[in-house]
Amino acid sequence: MQLSAAPVTVMLPVIDLARARDFYEHSLGLSAGEAQADGKYSYHCGATTLALFPKDGGTRAEHTALSFEVHDIHRCVTELAARGVVFEDYNLPGLLTVDHICELGAERAAWFKDTEGNILCLHEEHGP
Repeated sequence: MQLSAAPVTVMLPVIDLARARDFYEHSLGLSAGEAQADGKYSYHCGATTLALFPKDGGTRAEHTALSFEVHDIHRCVTELAARGVVFEDYNLPGLLTVDHICELGAERAAWFKDTEGNILCLHEEHGP
């Protein structure tokens, strides 16, 4: 079994599939996905599939559920904010955002929540 070569599907629970689809397609700009026979709705993001599945009451993790790797985080934050995405700002020891972006060593990151309360992230690798 070669799991390292297997495609990955990220599963996110949603309370309201129509509301979540509107956010992922219009606010985040994902291409229209595909309805699945089991009630999931899937999007292809790079080599990964993102599947939204209806779940009464949802589930809200206290951690980042998924992170999109981007090449220009400043541009992405600006574009998403213009589409109505609200970014989380932090001022904690070791976690400070400036203009919604946190410097984490060789990575920059910005966090936001989807309509269902799932914590999502943008991250960009950069040199030391």
